Amino acid sequence: DQCVEGADGLERSHVRLQERKLETVFGTVSVERAGYGRQGAESLHPLDAELNLPDERYSLELRRRVAEEAAKSSFDETLESIGKNTGSHVPKRQIEELVVRAARDFDAFYQRRHGSCGHGQGAGSVLVTSVDGKGVTMRAQDLREQTRKAVERRTHKMGTRLSKGEKKNAKRMATVATVYTIAPFVRTAEELVGENGASWAGPPRPRPEQKRVWASIEKTPEEVIEDALAEARYRDPAHEKTWVALVDGNKSQIRILRSLAKRNALDFTIIVDLIHVIEYLWDAGRAFHPTSGPELEGWVEYRLLEILRGKAGLMAGGMRRSATRRALSSKAREPVDICARYLLNHSPYLQYDRYLAQGLPIATGVVEGACRHLVKDRMAVTGARWSLTGAEAVLRLRALRSSRDFDEYWAFHEAREYERNHQALYADGIVPPTTTSPQARKHTHLKVLN
Repeated sequence: DQCVEGADGLERSHVRLQERKLETVFGTVSVERAGYGRQGAESLHPLDAELNLPDERYSLELRRRVAEEAAKSSFDETLESIGKNTGSHVPKRQIEELVVRAARDFDAFYQRRHGSCGHGQGAGSVLVTSVDGKGVTMRAQDLREQTRKAVERRTHKMGTRLSKGEKKNAKRMATVATVYTIAPFVRTAEELVGENGASWAGPPRPRPEQKRVWASIEKTPEEVIEDALAEARYRDPAHEKTWVALVDGNKSQIRILRSLAKRNALDFTIIVDLIHVIEYLWDAGRAFHPTSGPELEGWVEYRLLEILRGKAGLMAGGMRRSATRRALSSKAREPVDICARYLLNHSPYLQYDRYLAQGLPIATGVVEGACRHLVKDRMAVTGARWSLTGAEAVLRLRALRSSRDFDEYWAFHEAREYERNHQALYADGIVPPTTTSPQARKHTHLKVLN
């Protein structure tokens, strides 16, 4: 007779058939298999390990279906889809729990990959890291402490509706990151402004390659940026590419990037997004030309060209002097002062003449697109208020799909489930082969329950 030794050092020699229920894509299945036990110890089931059955009711294939559906649509729609397209029934609360378990190996998956040799050296020679933030409506207990305290102090003027400026819910910021490679695209300031005016007739703009996007609402911005730089090192371990960090002007992100660059001896160029600069210019221009028209457009275009030529500081000083000469009131000139201050404070990262000459990207469109499709399109479902664990899990699953890593991740996840649920239960991590127990295999049954 076969004797099975567990990780607890106890030998289990008593064999008996034991039944369990398993919810699969075909419906509920009853599984009878041999259990090896002894008094005072839990039974071990080698056939469960051979089939890599989970330690709870729902099969791994069913969990995969749930994970993919929940990444695309709401939990209610996931419930409906699973009911229509499989023979199983999974209650909504269990769907939420399965999603959390499905995403549990996300960090380990990428950490393992980052420990291997880099890939993609044949792709574009510019390696871009970009970060941004997007708010997600949360349950009060899952807000960051400072936000939660502010919500607790908040009082509404009316009981039936919100007053102007009041908010019904509070949000927690998810940090969104992307890493990709792209070919250099050399242009002049004149060509770039012409392109914005639909007169660009040059070569087509290169497309981002090997793009990975992800978001975390649980981690701090510094932790997400550290992960992004780890992804960059994985892609270019010898630092053969030109590294760029694209940001929207957020001072905290810039501070973190500079700190991590110094700590890890990394050399990359931090670039502040041009689109945000343009928005500030339009606001400042309306202080001088309140009515939309050629004068306002010309004011913005001239200063945009000069900024692209590397003269952000001069433009900042000029618009301030112009506001003073026109004797604009403090309120009227406020957008001018805000724009000028933005240009001066970020001038080290607005050297667009140099960036354009090197063919570097100067806009954060990729990460802003990720904020929309990764976070907003799924997390901003009407009426949704997220738990921290649920939001993090859904963001991870959406990131895997968007980065086209889901299939590889799921194979890794199933391997980790095998280690946790089976291999860890046996002595020396060795699961005895079920073929050594013909009698036990003979009495193993699978039965679909109608």
